[in-house]
Amino acid sequence: MMATILILESNTPDMVANGQAASGGFVQSFAALAPEAGVKILNPYARAFSAKELEGVTGVVFTGAGVAWSTDAAEAAPLRRWMEGVLKAGLPVWGSCNGMQLAAVVLGGAVGASPNGFEVGVARKVQLTEAGAAHAMLAGRRNGFAVPCIHRDEVQRLPKGAELLAGNAHSPVQAFVYEQGGARVWATQYHPELAAAGIAAYLRSKGIFSLHQALAEDLEQAETCEDSAARLGTSRQALSLQARSTELANWLQMLRQD
Repeated sequence: MMATILILESNTPDMVANGQAASGGFVQSFAALAPEAGVKILNPYARAFSAKELEGVTGVVFTGAGVAWSTDAAEAAPLRRWMEGVLKAGLPVWGSCNGMQLAAVVLGGAVGASPNGFEVGVARKVQLTEAGAAHAMLAGRRNGFAVPCIHRDEVQRLPKGAELLAGNAHSPVQAFVYEQGGARVWATQYHPELAAAGIAAYLRSKGIFSLHQALAEDLEQAETCEDSAARLGTSRQALSLQARSTELANWLQMLRQD
């Protein structure tokens, strides 16, 4: 039974005040995919970790972020403290992009800037590993799928005990799970919670992704214009809520069954 999902906003309060809340895509997706779920949003950059905030929580989301620093940097210490506390509590975790990198660092892996540069717009030709093809998180996915993404950093060494579920030519780690010692982390480098227009909003904002604004118009039109979707290397159908949110819907189903 699903009660309340805690969303931990990983952009700073100043960014949120300027309209750059990374939690928005999750709020919208959960309203469509799990209207029965309650949602609570906290910002680790403004709220120190407290186990009391986890009372009544069924699962915890760590969002993506448009901050300039990596998840292993000193500036990200508040996020790491929350991840540590949530894992200690044994709550199921979802991590998108920055959230996946955060989980990797806290669990003993390593992150860094991709040698292939930024991956912006759509992660293309994502391939399932053998473990990925069998795992509930990727149920419904087939080799070669495409999904909204935007990132500079990537996981460059998985934590010991993590399972690699998917990767592509740009970033070998596009999805992993960690299910050991009472922890259950499902995470993707891409953004199943974001519509293509949500990626465009990052590009049009001031920040580390603004140099890629040329893609914004196609991203804003891709869900209704097949030509725009094709220029991004995908299709309208792949960018629909039902298709692009596959992993997130599977995570919600797991919460219902717990």
